[in-house]
Amino acid sequence: MRFAKYEGIGNDFVMIADPADELRLSAEQVRSLCDRRFGIGADGVIRVAPGHDGTQLFMDYVNSDGSVGEMCGNGIRCLALFARAEGMSEGDDIRVGTRAGTKAVSIIDRDRVRVDMGAPIFAPAKIPVGWDGDDALHAKIELETEVVEAAVLSMGNPHAVLFVEDAQAAPVTSLGPLIERHDIFPNGTNVEFATVESSERVRMRVWERGVGETLACGTGAAAVAVASRLLHGVSSPVTVTLPGGRLEIEWSGRDDQEASVFMTGPARRVFDGDITL
Repeated sequence: MRFAKYEGIGNDFVMIADPADELRLSAEQVRSLCDRRFGIGADGVIRVAPGHDGTQLFMDYVNSDGSVGEMCGNGIRCLALFARAEGMSEGDDIRVGTRAGTKAVSIIDRDRVRVDMGAPIFAPAKIPVGWDGDDALHAKIELETEVVEAAVLSMGNPHAVLFVEDAQAAPVTSLGPLIERHDIFPNGTNVEFATVESSERVRMRVWERGVGETLACGTGAAAVAVASRLLHGVSSPVTVTLPGGRLEIEWSGRDDQEASVFMTGPARRVFDGDITL
């Protein structure tokens, strides 16, 4: 099977072109491909198939543990460059179908891509999260030893944003998995640890659902930017710094006024090759 390895600020993916829409990978095969010692190594696998209902392409994204993902912000930037390199798309503007709806993607130059991520979702039932009220921006999560407050919202997939004094020193690997699998989240959640450094800069680390701590998460950066604007008054655009690099996030909406989140950042091809499943 032919593949290419791509990364977006350290969030890395095995990319597979499937123009005939006939390849189906099992969870075990995905785990094998993503294994960093016995496979190619990646945070997830993206199968690029033909689109439908007005889209040019479909992004079939699966996490490294074999679980299906609704959306991946860094992955969709990689998809845009991969599809053009593979001859699956023409021009700089692409409409991509995902399990979180249609996303408009624009290639700005050879290694930068802008994505319309859609509007954030605040209704608890649609995130989903077990929380009463119109939103869960001040949700309380009861753990065995403490109660933590998180801004919970969806960017097509669920996110719990925790604001901390120092994101770099946050207990990502210990607290992250506890929140990811907490009963309040019926489908699990991504967990972000964010520090507002100024009105124009936010720093974060992320524990990704189905993956673990990663160097970057595009939907997570979008969720952090939205929560930071609503709760801490940051500007738009805002630069979100992750361990793998920076993303620029634009959002001018409110929790009661729908508006798209736009994400701009780099992506690049690392290598390509063939592998036998």
